[in-house]
Amino acid sequence: MPVTTSTDCEMIFYTNPQSRGQIARWALEEVGAEYRQEILEYGDAMKSEEFLKLNPMGKVPTVAHNGKVITECAAICAYLADAFPESGLAPNLDNRAEYYRWLFFSAGPLEAAIVNRSLGVDVKEDQERMVGYGNYDLVLDTLSQQLLNSPYVAGDQFTAADIYVGSHVLWGLHFGSMEMRPGFEEYAARVSKRPGFMAAKKVDEQLIAAKEE
Repeated sequence: MPVTTSTDCEMIFYTNPQSRGQIARWALEEVGAEYRQEILEYGDAMKSEEFLKLNPMGKVPTVAHNGKVITECAAICAYLADAFPESGLAPNLDNRAEYYRWLFFSAGPLEAAIVNRSLGVDVKEDQERMVGYGNYDLVLDTLSQQLLNSPYVAGDQFTAADIYVGSHVLWGLHFGSMEMRPGFEEYAARVSKRPGFMAAKKVDEQLIAAKEE
């Protein structure tokens, strides 16, 4: 397990086990990075003056690496894939079109469509051009078609894009915020078998259980 208590560690991971930090931890486990975790509770800890210097939004996950600060889950996934090229999580530069396309499709249209639907935000037909994703059904159908075309979102190989997309699909199906579409269930089963996913999930589940004791 790459989690360390060393204060000399070059990678610091600010998170809460009941947050999108689960996505970033999966990415950290996939690249095999040694990291020191700082667990922040919602409220004062995330809004402290010290933490706001790192992330003015006052939210997790946030990663500090060699003096650089990375926020936003999609950016963290992409950064770690580049920072640890030996992990093979980023295609070479000539083959990144699909990788970038679906990584940012999920960070933009997919997440916005899911959140709006979960919050009961009703986007009228004549407003669809304004929201950037059109409508919820169009977004899910578009992702479904891509997942039927290849085993992973950017082709035949698992990439950092699958960490982000896979997290949305896994959570969406589990919590009911994503309706089932062809290819979703198979894809979720495929990515959840990753050793990195299982290792990350185990850590966060243990942290959650410890809080509840």
